[in-house]
Parts: sequence; C-alpha cells; structure tokens
Amino acid sequence: MFDGHPLAVFQPFIDTATGHIAGVEALARLRTADGQLHSAGPLFAAAKTPSAALRRLDREVRQNALERFQQAPADWFLSLNISPRWISRLRPEQPLPSLKQLQHSGIDARRIVFEITELGGASQRLPGVVQRYRDAGARVAIDDFGAGYSQLDRVLALQPDILKLDMRLFQDAARGGPSSEVVKALAQMAEKTGCWIIAEGVETEAELDFALECGARYVQGYLFARPEREFFPSQAFVKRFARLRDHYVQQKLAERASLMTLRQQLSEMMNRLKHWAENGSKTEHLPTPEAYPWLLRTYQCDRHGTQLSPNLEWRDCRWHSDNRYLGHNWSWRPYFYQLLAEGWEERRLILSSTYRDATTNQYCLTAGQFIDNGRRLLLMDIDAAGF
Repeated sequence: MFDGHPLAVFQPFIDTATGHIAGVEALARLRTADGQLHSAGPLFAAAKTPSAALRRLDREVRQNALERFQQAPADWFLSLNISPRWISRLRPEQPLPSLKQLQHSGIDARRIVFEITELGGASQRLPGVVQRYRDAGARVAIDDFGAGYSQLDRVLALQPDILKLDMRLFQDAARGGPSSEVVKALAQMAEKTGCWIIAEGVETEAELDFALECGARYVQGYLFARPEREFFPSQAFVKRFARLRDHYVQQKLAERASLMTLRQQLSEMMNRLKHWAENGSKTEHLPTPEAYPWLLRTYQCDRHGTQLSPNLEWRDCRWHSDNRYLGHNWSWRPYFYQLLAEGWEERRLILSSTYRDATTNQYCLTAGQFIDNGRRLLLMDIDAAGF
C-alpha cells in the first residue's frame, strides 16, 4: 500500500533547566528500497489515504518506537502521537490499542507522553480516553496549542500535563508584533493551569530566546537536532545550550540596564513636570522634552482616576492640548491600580508593564507619581518602541 517500510525516527526535547535531552518524540517515516527516509506526514494529511491503512501504519510506527525506546536512557520520556480520529472508531470500553502496545513493551507508563493531535476533530470520547491514559500512569500533551480558538475549551476539559505551542504561531510570534503577546498570554495561561510548555520548531537563536521568555520547559527543533533514527547522547547539546542560554541572559541584562536608564530619564522628566504642575504654571511654561523622544503625552488625574487636565502632547516642537479626555476615569486600567497599590505610601515613580493603548493602537507604558500631597496623579504615556 505504501512505498516504503514504516519506522520511527526521534527528535529530542531539550530541558531548558539543564540542557540535557529529557526525552524524544517519535515521528513516522517510510524507508524506501534505496535506504532513503521520507516523512509519512503527507499520507496522514491526504484525504484519499484509506483510514484502515493509516491505522496500521500508525500502530507499526508506534510499535517500532516502543521497541527502540528500550535502548534509551532510563530518565528519558517518549512522546507518542495519537489522533482522535482513531478514538472515534473505538467501541465504548474497548481496550485502547496504544495502551495494549505499551503494556506489552514493558516500558513504565510514567515515561510515556501521549500527544493528542488534530484537536479540532476530537470525539466526545476523548476526555474518557485521556483519563484512561492517566489511570495507566502516562502523561498527556496537546499538540499545536494556539492554532485554533476552539482548543481553549478542550484544554479546560482535558487538563493536559503538557502543551506544545503551535509551531507556525510560535515562529511568527518570535519575530515580534501582536502575535508575540498572544503567545506569551497562552504560555501564562498554561503556567497557571499547571502545564509544562514545549516550544517546537525552534530553528534560530531568536526563536530559542522567545521560547525562554515564554517559560518553555522543553524546546525542540532544528537549532539542535533533526529527527534521527539513532538516539543522541543525553549531554549532546549541553555546552551549546549553555552558550545560547548565557547569551539570552546577557541580552535580558542589557534590556534591564536600558530599563534602568529609562527610569532615570523618567525621574528627571517627572521632577521637571512635577515642579511645573504644583506651581500651577501655564502650558507655555511646560518644560520641553527634546531629550526624551519616547514621551507621548502627559496629563493629570485625581486620586480616584478621573482625568483633571487635558492631554498635553509634544509635536512639531511645541505642546498641543487635547481636551477630549477630561472627566474620563482610568481607575480600571491595570497601570492605575498598580500606581494606587505601590505608589501611594512612598510617593515614588511607578512604571507600568507594556500594554496596547485602545485609542492610539500603540504599545505603551505609563509612568506616574502622586503630587500635591497625594491629591493628584501626574502621568506620562511612553512609546514602548522608543527604547
């Protein structure tokens, strides 16, 4: 039926805490008569491939993977792909072929991760099947997390141990832009639900940096290794990973130093604005911010979040006044109650995290400080791209 003999190849997962190989994913290949290996993925994606033949291929590859994994280091785990399409064809309470294969192999189920693929086509039986995997001692991962909104309710229903970020979404996010914030939010959600994150498709140093920033527990991709028939030694990538991790840390330290410089500049500008605001000076006496090109606007609120002054924006070498937001209340915004929580007692300068401004569609930060004996808040909006 297929042009070639089915077998498993293995791509390692690198533990971001140690740089050691923590486990491998089994991937399906067909070995042709000339010894060449070809991915079986197109067969699974082709609608014309008979389902019965695909199930046989899937089980042959899984059996081969389990047999080969007998020679792997004892502290590794093996990730096996499971398609919900097969689950929908099982009779209720029918023994799971994957668990039968695992039991016959003699491998401890705690070393196995069943990786659920094609989640959009999952059957209603999937939660029960996942529970049977867990009862046997195995862990469960969801592949391509983030590829579709419908997966969010599946994650809540299945409560997986591991989430693998969708490779295309992850690689796009590593280049920056809105998708970067989406992936970080998905990673934070996973962390809060107790899941480990796997970043797959890590092919460049920039993608590794982004994976580390997302808190990935494991990384997988061509930056370290392609899928191979033979196992790599556990320490094969330790030195390289250490070098890349140290480079990432140095980058973060440089960003931290840049942020400290920004804070110093903010403090200088805030002191100038504070003197102006507390003395009730006119707009024409407002200090100019030529040395601070990241400043978008300044304004004042009362301690309850209601805007008292116009927005004052520096454009074309002069200040422009915008009265549209007078009377608006910003107490609901995260940066505002952060100011109330952290800046009230000490009257110190507080800097928010980066957010997307709903009005201007810019990525911003907001700096604020109480003035006038705590009766007013002096605020500055900052262009996040400016530093």
